[in-house]
Amino acid sequence: MSAKKPRARGVLGAVGAFVGMSAVAGLLVTAAVTPAIAVTGMAANDSIGVFEGLPEYLEIGQLAQPTTIYAKNGDQDVQLATFYSQNRLPVTFSQISQAAKDAAIAGEDPRFYSHGGVDIQGTMRGVLSTVVGHDVQGGSSITQQYVKNVLLQKCEAMPVKTKEQKAKYQTCVVDSTGVSPDRKVKEMKYAIGVEKKYSKDDILAGYLNIAGFGGSVYGIEAAAKYYFNTSAAALTPAQAASLIAIVNEPTTLKIDSPDSKSNGAANGYAKNKERRDYILNKMYQYKKLTKVQYDEAVKTPVTPVITPSVRGCQTAGGSAYFCDYVQRIVQNDPSFGADKDTRAANFNRGGYKIYTTIDLTLQQTAEETMASYVPPTYGDVQLGASLVGVQPGTGRVLYMAQNKHYSQDPDVLMDPAYTSVNYSTDLDYGGSNGFQVGSTYKVFTLAEWLKQGHSLYESVNANVRTYNQSQFKDSCGQWGGSWRPTNDSPGEEGYRTAQNATTNSINTAFVAMALQLDLCEIKKDAEAFGVHDAAGVPLKSNPASVLGTNNVAPLTMATAFAGIANNGLTCTPIAIDKIVSGDGKEIAPPASKCTQSVDPAVARAMAYALKGPIEGGTASGTNTTGVDMLGKTGTTDGNKQLWLIAATTKVAGAYWVGNIEGDTDMRRIYPTHGSSPASLRDNVMNAVMTTAVNKYGGDAFPRPDNKLLQGAQVTIPDLTGKSPDDAKSILNGLGLDGVDGTAVDSAAPAGTVAGTDPAAGTSVTKGNGVTIYTSNGSLVPLPNVVGQKLSDAQKALSQFSVKVTGGSNKDGIVEAMDPGAGTPAKPGSTVTLKIAAAEPSPGVGK
Repeated sequence: MSAKKPRARGVLGAVGAFVGMSAVAGLLVTAAVTPAIAVTGMAANDSIGVFEGLPEYLEIGQLAQPTTIYAKNGDQDVQLATFYSQNRLPVTFSQISQAAKDAAIAGEDPRFYSHGGVDIQGTMRGVLSTVVGHDVQGGSSITQQYVKNVLLQKCEAMPVKTKEQKAKYQTCVVDSTGVSPDRKVKEMKYAIGVEKKYSKDDILAGYLNIAGFGGSVYGIEAAAKYYFNTSAAALTPAQAASLIAIVNEPTTLKIDSPDSKSNGAANGYAKNKERRDYILNKMYQYKKLTKVQYDEAVKTPVTPVITPSVRGCQTAGGSAYFCDYVQRIVQNDPSFGADKDTRAANFNRGGYKIYTTIDLTLQQTAEETMASYVPPTYGDVQLGASLVGVQPGTGRVLYMAQNKHYSQDPDVLMDPAYTSVNYSTDLDYGGSNGFQVGSTYKVFTLAEWLKQGHSLYESVNANVRTYNQSQFKDSCGQWGGSWRPTNDSPGEEGYRTAQNATTNSINTAFVAMALQLDLCEIKKDAEAFGVHDAAGVPLKSNPASVLGTNNVAPLTMATAFAGIANNGLTCTPIAIDKIVSGDGKEIAPPASKCTQSVDPAVARAMAYALKGPIEGGTASGTNTTGVDMLGKTGTTDGNKQLWLIAATTKVAGAYWVGNIEGDTDMRRIYPTHGSSPASLRDNVMNAVMTTAVNKYGGDAFPRPDNKLLQGAQVTIPDLTGKSPDDAKSILNGLGLDGVDGTAVDSAAPAGTVAGTDPAAGTSVTKGNGVTIYTSNGSLVPLPNVVGQKLSDAQKALSQFSVKVTGGSNKDGIVEAMDPGAGTPAKPGSTVTLKIAAAEPSPGVGK
């Protein structure tokens, strides 16, 4: 069928385009005579003034490249994940096979090495084609195509979220690739400028690295890997020609759609093969292939070996949530761009090599332990769990695992075994609002207790009682209403030392401690250790907050406990050790900030106290390593959320398991090992901390100062005969707590103090309770009758039953009495009197 002839108007329009282009013809003829003339930029005549007014040089800039996140496994850098908007792997000129270079020149620009950036013959052919075919086409040199792609790269780096941004992007694309004489003129000028600045080999390598090969595949190296599972250096003539064929028409000539009717496996990828064979023929014509090589290449079928480059954190396996955290660090850090859109674009196009802090030995243990103890799904329970660890003193995040599988695909996320939410981190770094931390938060009441001069062996009244919340001091706010906190287990009342309260996690004791403190200061202590609400709202300081009602991320709590283990020096978490940009320059990663959260002496006392739960308290199954370890359990109301945090001087880790949604009791489900999550949390943390100790070791926690351990010693005064109120006032002034005892038999006036327990003169630690016993007045002190006549003694002891030994002479003298004089005794009780022996009469005997 003959080609349809253009209408007259169309012909005139095309001729107009030709005339417009001819304004540049003088320069092109001059520029194309030899490369030497082209690079001088000489003007042929005044008709090219517009051309000469354009910028001479094009800033090439960095190509969009994949960003790769690495972990360290021994001395090896292990790739966790790759991110890209354009899958490109830049290579040097020497890393590209000669066949690929020859194919590009033969198929796209046979005179590449002889022109000065603009091929006049090709350009004029393109103009004539425009006249005949009613379209601007063909004629672009490799340098011009390189220029066009560089300009397009700049457009594709632009954000396109808003309507205005999209319009700006579209204008940029049209200016870079549109079919108009003006754009062509600019492209030519830039091409000549590029040829002045760069060598031909550099331009050819740049072109092969920037060219699009269909879809998100860019550059000859990525194309070789994707389409043939080989490298650019190893491409055969047939493979190279197939790839260069795709560049001509990426959408229709790419070879990754085997079901395509026009260019698929069934017809041998006919469209690609047609263009491929054309390029091979040109290579043969230009003596880049021998006849044998040409024949062999043409006979070779187009047989792609599609090898996708999977991108995103889902490729990181169990480390996916850590990978996601690293990605969000970059996207939240202003040093990577002025706004989130720019940072995201830079991340996906910047070619960063990001070397992270993750320890794959610990990570593997965490993943295996999690898989063993917490399934991704369990019936209707919305069950979640997280294991995360940091290094005290550096803040380096060493492991991060959770029970769910990672995905960002909405379709995949329909499966409850998957989630995109990182339970270990804050809302801005993984989408989680955190979880109530329960009794792990008690460590901050302990910190304030010690800061205010109290000691670990100081006691408080841990009896269950109802408080008016206005009794609590809170310089951050005021509270009202009644509150009756209780304990997790029975039998935890009475007077308890701060150490005992910590070891056994006794709620009522910690509430009693908080009653003597400022709730606002407790909150500030938590903040000093880096603790914050995961969603970014202020921490609560109401009375119940001391028992852990704030929502905090596991990573945050691990960081706080690392600070305790590190003499009170808390270092913010970091996940990146080093970043290398696409151009090979190092970029400073976000740095850890270390703060002295409490005085080292206070931190030492906290660490000493927190050994208690590990060595015989609520977390007694956690440590079997022989290395000093501190820790604390946490359980919220109804056992909805469970925690266990542990630390040596080298590694600190947090374990959370509980409800993502809902209020299932974690002590009443049995998802694994025939036991509940509450019963198994020691096992989980034991596995991870054992691996940590085996690799990193750990130092002994030093014994705290005696003042913070024992506290000030107080001697109990003699309060006999005082009123109970006066006695309590005296005891309170000494830092002791007077407790009402029973009425006892005493010689003291009825209603006054008969005695105390501990007794007067005993030394005790401040805060101890002293039981006050009152007198019922039922006892009478025995009068002293020794030396009196028996008759007089009997009169004095008329209230008592008198028993006499040694004689009954009424005039006999009392030698001794039992009980002794002054002894309190009840009327009617027996008093034994011993009468002295009588003197013999004078004259008796011999």
